[in-house]
Amino acid sequence: MARAELDKQPADVRRMFDTVARRYDLTNDILSFGQDRRWRREVLAAVDPSYGDRVLDLAAGTGTSSQPFRDAGADVVPCDFSIGMLQVGKKQLPHLPFTAGDGTKLPFRDATFDAVTISFGLRNIVDPGAGLAEMRRVTKPGGRLVVCEFSHPTWSPWRTVYIEYLMKALPAVARTVSSAPDAYVYLAESIRAWPDQRGLADLIADAGWQRPQWRNLSGGIVALHRATA
Repeated sequence: MARAELDKQPADVRRMFDTVARRYDLTNDILSFGQDRRWRREVLAAVDPSYGDRVLDLAAGTGTSSQPFRDAGADVVPCDFSIGMLQVGKKQLPHLPFTAGDGTKLPFRDATFDAVTISFGLRNIVDPGAGLAEMRRVTKPGGRLVVCEFSHPTWSPWRTVYIEYLMKALPAVARTVSSAPDAYVYLAESIRAWPDQRGLADLIADAGWQRPQWRNLSGGIVALHRATA
């Protein structure tokens, strides 16, 4: 069985992402109807890196989310704890410094990065609060955090349609395109169990970040949270 459970045991999550790595980017593009590209642009704009900034892209997977920072002139470090993802990324983007690391025990010194970002990965960390505290530790004073994560649609009818898609259509589509469709059952369940926009802002603040705020994307399907160290 390729999927993890909602207790998000690290070994299970790692194995699941190792299994889906080969077709991960293609599957995401199809399941999001291409919206994942727009979300990556929004993350880049929210971080707004200056030339030479050190940016940690946590849960970077194959590096698709990291390359835009490189293109903008930042010194980006893609970090993920799935070796399968890193192997695929290294083949596709060999110029990026892919680094293996656990989100709750990052292999970096204190105050290393000007900005830390994580897209669709915080939800998969066994202890998201501990992960956010680690991100705070490795960020320079005054540095930025940007979290892009699935959230709760703000319009009730749209939320109903979205939940139907998550629980019924998404797993069915995944069976036709993913190398491990069972993993996308976990995806749907973990999205439903995740806090709403305010709940994530509170979690970010509890981890020591200052002035957390958010902006909804795609009607609240995704929320972009920002805070400072």
